[in-house]
Amino acid sequence: MIDRATVDKIIDAAQIVDVVGEFVTLRKSGVNYKGLCPFHDDRNPSFMVSPAKNICHCFVCGKGGTPAGFLMEHEQITYPEALRWLAKKYNIEIVEKELTDEERQEQNERESMFIVNEWAKDWFHDILKNDPDGIAIGKQYFRSRGIRDDIIEKFQLGYSPQQRDALATAAQKAGYKPEFLVKTGLCYERNEDNSRLVDRYRGRAIFPWLNVSGKVVAFGGRVLDSRTKGVAQKYVNSPDSDIYHKERELYGLYQAKRAIVKEDRVFMVEGYTDVIAMHQAGIENVVANSGTALSNYQIKLLRRFTQNITLLYDGDEAGIHAAMRGTDMLLQEGMNIKVLLLPDGDDPDSFARKHSAEELKSYIDEHQQDFMAFKTRLTVEGVSDPVKRSEGISGIVKSISVIPDAILRSTYLSELASRLGLKEQTLLSRMNDFIRQDIGEKEKEKERQQQQQLQQQQQAPPENLPEQPHQPIATHAADSQVETLLIREIIRHGEEVIYDNIETEDGQTISFNVAQYVDYDLGQDNIQFSNPLYNQILAEAVAHSGDPAFKAETYFTNHPDISVSQLATRLAIDRYQLGGRFVMKPREGALCQRVVHLVMDLRMDIVSQRLKEIQQALRQATGNMERVMQLMEQHRDMQQLRDMLAKKLGNDVVN
Repeated sequence: MIDRATVDKIIDAAQIVDVVGEFVTLRKSGVNYKGLCPFHDDRNPSFMVSPAKNICHCFVCGKGGTPAGFLMEHEQITYPEALRWLAKKYNIEIVEKELTDEERQEQNERESMFIVNEWAKDWFHDILKNDPDGIAIGKQYFRSRGIRDDIIEKFQLGYSPQQRDALATAAQKAGYKPEFLVKTGLCYERNEDNSRLVDRYRGRAIFPWLNVSGKVVAFGGRVLDSRTKGVAQKYVNSPDSDIYHKERELYGLYQAKRAIVKEDRVFMVEGYTDVIAMHQAGIENVVANSGTALSNYQIKLLRRFTQNITLLYDGDEAGIHAAMRGTDMLLQEGMNIKVLLLPDGDDPDSFARKHSAEELKSYIDEHQQDFMAFKTRLTVEGVSDPVKRSEGISGIVKSISVIPDAILRSTYLSELASRLGLKEQTLLSRMNDFIRQDIGEKEKEKERQQQQQLQQQQQAPPENLPEQPHQPIATHAADSQVETLLIREIIRHGEEVIYDNIETEDGQTISFNVAQYVDYDLGQDNIQFSNPLYNQILAEAVAHSGDPAFKAETYFTNHPDISVSQLATRLAIDRYQLGGRFVMKPREGALCQRVVHLVMDLRMDIVSQRLKEIQQALRQATGNMERVMQLMEQHRDMQQLRDMLAKKLGNDVVN
């Protein structure tokens, strides 16, 4: 467990622009920074990063937070894991207190899997460097592929010995539990003897997979060249687990992300050695999907860093198929695509080893084509059969139709018409057909989802109204905008005093800050917020009011509970901010007026909601005169209370 002093040091050191910039391309916007939100399919920059407040926030999906909160949401890690990530980034030594047996047992399972994978990566790498078989077999393999020692270190390549349980034995001796060796996929249990673990990658060269933040999520193991003849499966990869889903990861992204941002382009290749060879040739903005079909998750991951992608594949049939299958998905996500098929017999690995970095870059620049020219050459040029030619042209038009930018669609369509000698209007008509079909399919899918939701609501049992309220006002506030506005004041100004030295009936003087006043006023009628998170925030703000160093906004935006941190960030940040030289001074007493007015607004909302409930109950109580009379009396009391609140609100309107 990290001690409090270390936590404070980490929080003070962490800068939101530095942290978010590891994952999102940011551009200056006034006093803040903007970028594409990494948490939803963002096409226009809606993710704002505020250096002054040290928080980030998306104005579309609402996600964001402090540096630690951002990492928790983005990497799906715990608060301690986020703190350790930040400590590593800012070279802060973590001081931990000794964990008890109970605390050790409660360690997060995901964290345990990451720890086991990190240990395994180091173990494989050490075997490669120091074990006699590792040097003679594993290292010799990498050298035969022309891979330098510095690149071996950069990608932390390794070797797994031929012994069936070498890793399993070493891991258990080091104190790692068998269950995590199995869950990570490092080992599997033999069917005939489940107590015996077998190494999954024995006798293979090891390629660790690092996620975008540098955590080891999986491994790839390759049979060595001397054993590949007749082997159907040259590579064995980690199975899906709680920390690894192959359709969401890209090999080499961690090592490439800075170069991708710098070059504003990414090269997509097929395999591990393709990535490594390109790095060795001096081209670092390269990733691989390693034989899996390109997924939307992977595309969105790349789009955080750049919108420009070059597909760099072999020139054989498999390479052509790989280049074709992901084109429409990339276009649909707003990516600008170029394609380069290497000469027959070459893949990026072999081609990069034959040429210098300058020759490789020059060849790419001269031979890469935009997607339309590539598809035209493959499916239309040289095709004399009218049907096949028509199908090829329709395929290109369909690809153009999914591009979200209307101007870019029009530009591509004009170029296609000119290239093929066709009327642009004919192609436009066909493209509009595709667009209408796509819209129709999306609308049908939306209707199906709405129908399912409606059926679920109809099947849900109706809530029973209480026979008689125990309080003159409902004990829970209605979930409303007023609730949110009031909790925003608590987060932004919870520690600020709004009533100072008020004299009580017994002659004493007391003061109220914002949190204390709200808690006192609502407590008079046992009113609580409908949102449990709001109640938690109010309670914690009141509990810390005696601490002179307490700042509500800092406390809640840095809260270890990510739901609290995200909410506080959303409410603390302004949608629009003036430039640095324009500072709006708050009107004296305005905070007090706002808070008092919002408390009364909240009471008015509660009373209005209660009136609706009573009216509904009256409609259901037909024939029960005793119940009707009770409800009529309650209705009269609520109306009187509503009128009184309305009068107060009318006399205390804040412009």
